[in-house]
Amino acid sequence: MIESLDSKKLAKKIAAECNKQNKTIKCFIQVNTGKEEQKSGVFPEDLEDLLNYSVNECGLDISGLMCIPPTSEPAGLHFAFLNNLAKKYGLNDLSMGMSMDYDKAVMAGANYVRIGTALFGDRE
Repeated sequence: MIESLDSKKLAKKIAAECNKQNKTIKCFIQVNTGKEEQKSGVFPEDLEDLLNYSVNECGLDISGLMCIPPTSEPAGLHFAFLNNLAKKYGLNDLSMGMSMDYDKAVMAGANYVRIGTALFGDRE
């Protein structure tokens, strides 16, 4: 699974590699819900265009959305926002929440969480 699809360029590269290997892979589009310039992810207003391109032009299996909320804002608001976007576009999977806020993410509908720090400790 690829959880960080965030551009048409990347969608095209993933599709080319899938075709080369004659395989399919589930993809999540990463949405930059906080519109943070230092973070990856498509801005919410550009999601529909990337989603349509990825599915219709590239033939990718887009099954869900992923986000990493700003640390300076309540994560729950971003999780609820992403859940609403997923519903709007008929996507079933949500990857949101990390070790410090996964409980809020699950309550907001996440079915994938990223809890590496809780399992393995802080990075060096």
